[in-house]
Amino acid sequence: MSTELGTAEEMESRELVHFVTQQTRFSLINNILQHPDQLPSMYELEELNPSVSDATVYKHIQKLIDAGIVKEVAVDADERRQGYPWKFYGLTTEGREFLDDHNLLAAEGTLQQIYETITDKPEKMVKYENAPRPTES
Repeated sequence: MSTELGTAEEMESRELVHFVTQQTRFSLINNILQHPDQLPSMYELEELNPSVSDATVYKHIQKLIDAGIVKEVAVDADERRQGYPWKFYGLTTEGREFLDDHNLLAAEGTLQQIYETITDKPEKMVKYENAPRPTES
């Protein structure tokens, strides 16, 4: 019986690896990993994926949230600033562990270095990048 359970877990794990490595979803995970705070706003994710519609970016982030890989975090209402984003997206602890267990975080440092070399960011993106982020508890 434990063999069947082990096989089911392996199958679920393989399916989740396939799910997160789908091109758009994996790109979004990489965008989160490369962000200076690892908490980009939806606008930043959209800007980093110009070949994908905004609706598609949103849809895939929601799928990653539903799968437990990504979480949405918000700035407390009394700390929100007009003209700045207040919702951000980051990896869950479980999502980070899953990605690490499957060697999908190996390029994290490289991704951050690449992100630092982007010099032609729109003014709004720079503003959003420097927006106050929620503190994680």
